[in-house]
Amino acid sequence: MFNNTPLSTTSVATLSYLQQNVKKAWSQWIQDQRQAKLIFLGAGFLVSVPVFIQAPLVRVLPALSLILTLFWVSLGVILLKRPKTEIWGDLILGFSWSWLAGSIYWGWYRAEPLIHLPIEAIGLPFALWGLRKGYLKIGNLFYLGSLLGTAVTDIYFYLTGLIGHWQQVMQVEPALVTPILQSAIAIVQTPWGVSWAVVLANFLLAIGLWSLQQKQAYWWGFSGAVLSTILVDSLFWVATSLI
Repeated sequence: MFNNTPLSTTSVATLSYLQQNVKKAWSQWIQDQRQAKLIFLGAGFLVSVPVFIQAPLVRVLPALSLILTLFWVSLGVILLKRPKTEIWGDLILGFSWSWLAGSIYWGWYRAEPLIHLPIEAIGLPFALWGLRKGYLKIGNLFYLGSLLGTAVTDIYFYLTGLIGHWQQVMQVEPALVTPILQSAIAIVQTPWGVSWAVVLANFLLAIGLWSLQQKQAYWWGFSGAVLSTILVDSLFWVATSLI
């Protein structure tokens, strides 16, 4: 026989409390997922910015590109102070390290591949210190993801012997670049070049996908930077192949 005794006031209150908490937890989970996806997309966009905006600017006006670092830092600080835009401020402050390093290297040292990675790593001590202290996790992990992608790309250039082509492209007139790029593509298309491209791309892919499995949203910024490196490099080689 079922007990038809009405629920007590305490039972109703408990049930209502549980329902509210479940609803609140579900709403928070949806919000966290949405935030993580936005951070991922934002990180991917910021990895692409230097390619399409900074690269042409820094060749013509390197000093302006360097000064614009102050703009990114200021924008990041302003956004960081507002609860609704805090995550974007965090992300942009991490991006400012990449912009600073890119301005310095591509503005004045672009024909020196040996110092490319050391200059790109200019913000590494600060990023590691920030993560240790729990500061700006989104921006610091974005910067580390971007730096990792840069390091892997440089490793590919060394392994395939493309460093010489790098130096030549940076030293000759634009009209003479095409033959050098065609020679580089020929190297990339060899079994050695293809094999290393596959190995390193899969390495970045594995790290990027692992980061997406983490619950914390800041790991999605790291993943966005890493996976976008694969996309940007692929687009670069496709564009070069069409020359």
